[in-house]
Amino acid sequence: MRKLLLATLSIGMALGSNAMAQSRCRVMDPTGTPLNLRTAPNGQIVGALPNGLLVSVLDQAVDANGKPWVYIARHDNNLPLGWVFREFISCF
Repeated sequence: MRKLLLATLSIGMALGSNAMAQSRCRVMDPTGTPLNLRTAPNGQIVGALPNGLLVSVLDQAVDANGKPWVYIARHDNNLPLGWVFREFISCF
């Protein structure tokens, strides 16, 4: 029974990760400035993304202050980009 439960959880996690990676999202920073791209949730800034860029969510986390972050990739080729503040990504 335990092996079945672990197998089911593993499959569910894999399917959930795959479904999350398929999310179609757009950078929507309400400040009108490019969205900071970071090495980790609330980590060092390594770049910036323009509003309107299509991305996919690969992972998510919450920082020490309880703020949500997502690890994103380019939507067109699934190339990982980095971490951004979740509130500035609109998924559809």
